[in-house]
Amino acid sequence: MTVKSADRTLEVLEVLARSATPLSLAELHDELGYPKSSLYVLLQTMVERRWVETDARGSLYRVGVRALLAGTSYLDRDPVVRAAAPILEEVRSEVNETVHLARLDGGSIVYLASRESRHQLRTVSRVGRRLPAYATALGRAILSQRPDGADLVPEHPEALSPRGLTDRRAILAELDEFRRMHYSKESEQTNLGLGCRAVVLTYNDPVTDALSCSVPLARLDEDHSRHIVDTLIDASRRISELLTR
Repeated sequence: MTVKSADRTLEVLEVLARSATPLSLAELHDELGYPKSSLYVLLQTMVERRWVETDARGSLYRVGVRALLAGTSYLDRDPVVRAAAPILEEVRSEVNETVHLARLDGGSIVYLASRESRHQLRTVSRVGRRLPAYATALGRAILSQRPDGADLVPEHPEALSPRGLTDRRAILAELDEFRRMHYSKESEQTNLGLGCRAVVLTYNDPVTDALSCSVPLARLDEDHSRHIVDTLIDASRRISELLTR
């Protein structure tokens, strides 16, 4: 059972959060199909409560500061983020590469924490970023260890980069391989010139969270890759032990 007004409020926030640019009333109407009059009243209420912000003319809308505060509160109180924080720092220091913690949400992964490499050439992924699970090492690690993992790969995957896989059968074959390996990897699936290695956290079943290191391919040789994987596996074990005590 859902409350229509609450449902609409959340859908507006989700649409605004996905958009890279502010949206007009007409654009939100086209996306959501709500009557313009009720949508306008809903937006004004959300603006007054600062969940949504508008431009000087009041014609364009974007996510407001209250949404940021709610998101920050989630991260501050999440037990996995809190347990992982010092260990992420240790992993970053050990391998000197950018380290991520992410969680499965539907068919996507959401970045919960990142620690950047100290190299001048490094990758940056903002907390809150959302990507299709099938395209990322983080997501592939999680999908490979879940009984419903194959169900979360769409029939027609979209490429996120010129090298991205769009063949569902090929993606599922990789998931089978990663299940045996107990870690996942990807090369240039989301960004050209970038590779990634990832492992799941095993504190829950089915698994929902994973750790990864993102590395420019220019320095991702076999020895460095093995060192990263070993370090991530050890970090996963330590974090999972903290969460199951």
